[in-house]
Amino acid sequence: MKIVKYLLSFTFLLAAVCAEAQQLRKEAFDLLNLDYPGLEKVKAAYAQQQWDEAAQALLDYYRQRTGIGHPDMDVKHIKISEEEQRWADDALEHTFFVHKGYQPSYNYGKDINWQYWPVQDNELRWQLHRHKWFTPMGKAYRISGDEKYAEEWAYQYMDWINKNPLTAVDKEEYELVSAGEVKENAENVRFAWRPLEVSNRLQDQTQQFLLFVPAQAFTPEFLTEFLVNYHRHALHILDNYSDQGNHLLFEAQRMIYAGAFFPEFKGAAEWRKSGISILNREIKKQVYPDGGHYELDPHYHLAAINIFCKALRMADVNGFRQEFPAGYANTIKSMIEFYANICFPDYSNPCFSDAKLGDRRVEIRNYQEWLELFPDCGWICYYATEGREGTPLPNLSHGALASGFFTFRNGWQQDATVMVVKAGPKGEWHCQPDNGTFEFWFNGRNLFSDSGSYVYAGDDEVMKLRNWFRRTSSHNTLTLNEENLQTTQSVTKLWQPEGNEQILVTENPHYEGLKHRRSVFFVDQSYFVIVDEAIGDAKGTVNLNYHLAEGTVNADGKDNILTTVYDGASNLKLQCFAEKKVSMKEKEGWRSTAYRVRVPRSSVSFNVDKKDSEAVRYITIIYPSKNIASFPSFKAKFLNKAFDENGLKIEIAVDGKKRQLEYKL
Repeated sequence: MKIVKYLLSFTFLLAAVCAEAQQLRKEAFDLLNLDYPGLEKVKAAYAQQQWDEAAQALLDYYRQRTGIGHPDMDVKHIKISEEEQRWADDALEHTFFVHKGYQPSYNYGKDINWQYWPVQDNELRWQLHRHKWFTPMGKAYRISGDEKYAEEWAYQYMDWINKNPLTAVDKEEYELVSAGEVKENAENVRFAWRPLEVSNRLQDQTQQFLLFVPAQAFTPEFLTEFLVNYHRHALHILDNYSDQGNHLLFEAQRMIYAGAFFPEFKGAAEWRKSGISILNREIKKQVYPDGGHYELDPHYHLAAINIFCKALRMADVNGFRQEFPAGYANTIKSMIEFYANICFPDYSNPCFSDAKLGDRRVEIRNYQEWLELFPDCGWICYYATEGREGTPLPNLSHGALASGFFTFRNGWQQDATVMVVKAGPKGEWHCQPDNGTFEFWFNGRNLFSDSGSYVYAGDDEVMKLRNWFRRTSSHNTLTLNEENLQTTQSVTKLWQPEGNEQILVTENPHYEGLKHRRSVFFVDQSYFVIVDEAIGDAKGTVNLNYHLAEGTVNADGKDNILTTVYDGASNLKLQCFAEKKVSMKEKEGWRSTAYRVRVPRSSVSFNVDKKDSEAVRYITIIYPSKNIASFPSFKAKFLNKAFDENGLKIEIAVDGKKRQLEYKL
């Protein structure tokens, strides 16, 4: 108890010291349009150079301000989760929640060390400067009325300003950060003032302002400090927008927030206009005609949808929706349709590229928020209400040919059979060299989940972990000598999504001297036959890689058979056939379910030595079943004796019943 009292006393002492350190920033008034309605008293005091009176009048204005909406915060109905309350309480002792991948949180010291870097993962250092615990502290203050949260927030806010000054840095250098590369202070600027983190603070501080502005700790002096710092953030983004990608989208959307929430700034209209202009431009540039986002990563596709939607919501609550053309909302809707088509019945998305697994409750909430923007859309309503209302998308199987995502599907319920294949153009940074990979869902379970990403970037140890998960051989596709693809630029040769034999044929350059053609047959909307052909003069070992879900998998190397023995009614038999001698190799297998979270699983490769220019060809039958005792026997062979550029013809037998599968290009 004495220790707790000491820590709280220390917290209040620091807050008091911080309050003394605050200065009334006269320059704050020069940043404002004092002719803005409601600022008459501020303008009058400013004209008389009565700085204290002007600051108090400005604080009174903000405490009483009406007419500015915030789509993400309703101060009359504040809720705080147990997790958020813990973050708020921990923050009183400077134990900061920074990243889900690093729990429990680290303590940053009584005298906060904003450069503390316990693990050399760049994300841990970057995301410290997003101040994720500030908003929970605000909620805790509003719900409890306890000033300790507001006092500590004001202290930490000022401490961060004082210890993280903005100095000149070349724009390109924000992304080029690694341990020991540059001097400590200069390096810290690259973390603290990277535009993405600046924009994150720009957005979140609008909520924190609403939560804390009634507090005693939110003094007139602190208000001027806040406004000067906030203005510095907005100007920094305006001059240092990222060149492309999701970072640019985040920054633009958050500039809209800044301009809309603080219209009193002289530059507010320019900030808002800048953000809207970028989003209107980038939604055409970054989104393919089929609705897919050009990073080819389901997680960042979802992020892009929500960025575009957040901008619309801010426009709606503040009356400037007309600044977005009708095509903007239509494109968002096409992105949602794309996303619904590639997701599984439990609302999870494939973990292709750097995608995260997601959370069912969060995904449903996404649909509920999208339904507010598109209230007349029956299929969004269906997913928002978990099927209780509305109707699902009218299609089952679906092809997004521009972005290269293909879904074979026989239903929308939990007992459906669904395969999603990724085989598209070159993606941006978050895209991995994984063309041809797939995930496969059957009767309530994902049986072939992709590897995910595990971590992003950092020192050599962190990069080694990242590279293991992103490498081509960690995906369900073909490699040469287990090397990463040299080229990811798949071409769709055939997409036939109807009938008893639905077919996808896709071709990727893969390596110099070796291209990969993958043909997928969805037979009777029940099981899959995959034909892989490695064509070219390159020599080495051709590997056909498969990675199953975690659990018991029996491997028969003699007949190249895998059978799962999972709990429940969702299992499969896989058998691989090849024209040449094939050896099955069991190897290390992992999948990442969240940042820095991984689980072991069964992984194999079917290997054939390629000694000449003759193609290496495999036929794989993947047969799901609700009963592990009912797996049939398989046979398969090629009927065209060599690779045919213009088609394919094979014969399979399931429990002795023969069937020919073929196509002509």
